[in-house]
Amino acid sequence: MDSGAPHLIGDYEERVVATIDGLALYARDYPPLLPETGLPVICLHALTRNSRDFEVIAPRIAALGRRVVAPDMRGRSKSANDPDPAHYVPVVYAQDVVALMDKLEIPRAVFIGSSMGGLITMVLASMGPERIAASVLNDVGPRFSADGLSRIASYVGRSQPVASWEEAAGAVRAIVGSAYPERLDDQAFWLAFAHRTFRQREDGMIEADYDPLIALAFGDFDDEAPPPDLSPLFQALAQKPMLCVRGAISDLLSEETLAHMRELKPDLETVTVENVGHAPMLDEPEAWDAVLDFLAKVD
Repeated sequence: MDSGAPHLIGDYEERVVATIDGLALYARDYPPLLPETGLPVICLHALTRNSRDFEVIAPRIAALGRRVVAPDMRGRSKSANDPDPAHYVPVVYAQDVVALMDKLEIPRAVFIGSSMGGLITMVLASMGPERIAASVLNDVGPRFSADGLSRIASYVGRSQPVASWEEAAGAVRAIVGSAYPERLDDQAFWLAFAHRTFRQREDGMIEADYDPLIALAFGDFDDEAPPPDLSPLFQALAQKPMLCVRGAISDLLSEETLAHMRELKPDLETVTVENVGHAPMLDEPEAWDAVLDFLAKVD
């Protein structure tokens, strides 16, 4: 299943490798602008997203002299769906990341994890801390706000196919528009968002670019029960340099959780993106400047 010669698409190469249970895992592999300046960067996307989440910042990081790898986790975009949806959980995703690193001969990397991608990074730190040199957590921490979890559970796996990209843009805006209040009237922004998160089927209809069964992870969701506390996983990751990016109006990562993270890791670097909720795109000037500064200080 592992691809031989990578397929070059613009500024990245397409890779397909096998997971430990034989599924095809796709990744974008951005070669560094030589000379190389540091370890590779592995970018892990959010729950309903894919490698296109990083199509703006990945080439920028590669231009700094770092290889960048951005996979589609199983059940997303060009990676295979899992016949057993019980596998759509962070511990399995972390195993997939290890398999990808091994196949691409990347023993150690800097990680950028958006939302679910940050959870995967925390799990990976508990499994193989030697794999992680440093991390950027994008609007995620060891505790979650119930409102944010409830909002995500309300839409994941429930979107309906639409007939045009304009309708897809409207559907995306309806779901996450509250996170980007300054972009509500920016049609180009929402069309770009739709092209990152939807796909066109052979019949011409446009649908969300993930297996709807990833929603089963929320099958037992109870908005009355306290969300899980993943502080032990965070503490494993906290042994390495870390930057946390938070959207100022995030409904998932609260100021209280960020304060808790600082208590557990006093040298935690943080940046807040004003007027953005869950989650920043990371190309906002304040977020990108913070990522640049952070990368300049780590291997």
